[in-house]
Amino acid sequence: MSTAPMTDDKQEIREAGMHEAARREKLEKIRSLGIDPWGGRFDDHKSIASIRALEDEIVTEPSPDGDERKTKQHGPKVRAAGRIILQRRKGKLVFADIQDWTGKIQLFIGKNQVGEAHWELAQLLDLSDLIGVDGELKRTRTGELTIFVEQLYFLTKSLLPPPEKHHGMTDPELRQRMRYLDLIHTEGVSDRFLNRTRIVRSIRSTLDGEDFVEIEGPTLHSIAGGAAARPFTTHHNALDIPLFMRIALELHLKRLLVGGIERVYELGRVYRNEGISPKHNPEFTMLEVYQAYGNYESMMDLTEKIISDAIEATGQQPALGWGDATIDFSIPFARKTYDELFAEHTGIDPTDTDAVRALAESIGFETTDKHPDVIKNEIFEEKVEDALIGPVFVIDYPASICPLTKRKADHPEIAERFELFVQGMEVANAYTELNDPDLQEELFRTQLGGQKEEDSMAKMDHDFVRALRHGMPPAGGLGIGIDRLVMLLTGSESIREVILFPLLRPEQEP
Repeated sequence: MSTAPMTDDKQEIREAGMHEAARREKLEKIRSLGIDPWGGRFDDHKSIASIRALEDEIVTEPSPDGDERKTKQHGPKVRAAGRIILQRRKGKLVFADIQDWTGKIQLFIGKNQVGEAHWELAQLLDLSDLIGVDGELKRTRTGELTIFVEQLYFLTKSLLPPPEKHHGMTDPELRQRMRYLDLIHTEGVSDRFLNRTRIVRSIRSTLDGEDFVEIEGPTLHSIAGGAAARPFTTHHNALDIPLFMRIALELHLKRLLVGGIERVYELGRVYRNEGISPKHNPEFTMLEVYQAYGNYESMMDLTEKIISDAIEATGQQPALGWGDATIDFSIPFARKTYDELFAEHTGIDPTDTDAVRALAESIGFETTDKHPDVIKNEIFEEKVEDALIGPVFVIDYPASICPLTKRKADHPEIAERFELFVQGMEVANAYTELNDPDLQEELFRTQLGGQKEEDSMAKMDHDFVRALRHGMPPAGGLGIGIDRLVMLLTGSESIREVILFPLLRPEQEP
């Protein structure tokens, strides 16, 4: 039986165990010094970024005779903690770089400066150990900003060595499986995930500033509703009923519109039992927003503000690099109709049913017993979406494929819906929400022809229809895929690079 070749990263991980014994020996020596190798509370230390910001407080006193070798420096006293990422030993001196989540800084540990006990501890330090220091912030003769250590504290022993490469790990699967090492050793990874946090915080701030209220809806549903997707199933033992992990946030949020909460949103996890790709993960983060007395145009304005504010929160300009391309998020975004784009990219009149069917069959799509709009949408997904560089709002979809959407008053065959596309990816989806209970019930009963039952909202949510009969105000609703948005705003070309722990096959035992 053949086996795949082992990558350098995987080889290093396997060899790491060979170095563990030497590190455990040092751990016991640290214990013998009366020091807990697992450390403890270390109060009053400052972030490395804030310590580096004190550089201007360093004062240099020139020598009276002008000899540069005799100049003296006085800097602020600082306390820092971090992981050792580089060590260089020179006789009675140790130079080390430590890193925290805000940056890195050099340490100067001299035997004469720290004394015998601390020097003995310094001889037991390994790469990836966590340490704390007290010292004076100064510059070396080469101008390197450095903490000249006076006190050394041991905070945690690392029993396994880091990857050998200075540029970080390169095997994608290992980077995702061992994200902790990826964060430490791969340039830019920590910044990317911290930017994700800034983006999510900005989204909440934008919505809160517009008087929206955040809620937490149920993640276990008795009916898989709110989207056409295949759910994950589970079983509740006490109630002895099947349940579904939610595939959308929509229907419970709209119940709250009925209940009088006029501006509401949820930012949470959604689960769809579908494929894995650079644009898809079965578990992902979704934002859904509902605004009473708004419509899909209100949601376009809100979408632009959410994205614009998020870019500002990451300290970037509207023109962002993404691979070899530049995406200009300057507002307003372009707005084009579904039919306009269909004709532009296929050369076919979207109202010519026979021509659309013939095009679908030439591509290789099955058309038997399928609604014409389903066929047209399959072509749109195949031929149009990938070509949408954007950002562009695709507006006015065929009503028959939008069962939760209000129709245009003068064109009932058109739904007041948009999708925002950027670099061929759908990032946002919004409607003028359907609030006619009788029409909603009819649309639930007549699901689209040709759609698999397991991939659709096959069971009607009777309670949702009942809620509509109590009166839901006219409203706009918006959904944004947070992972895809973060991809675009951080220049990441795979969704797995912006999810800390993407779904992976279970690891095989060595």
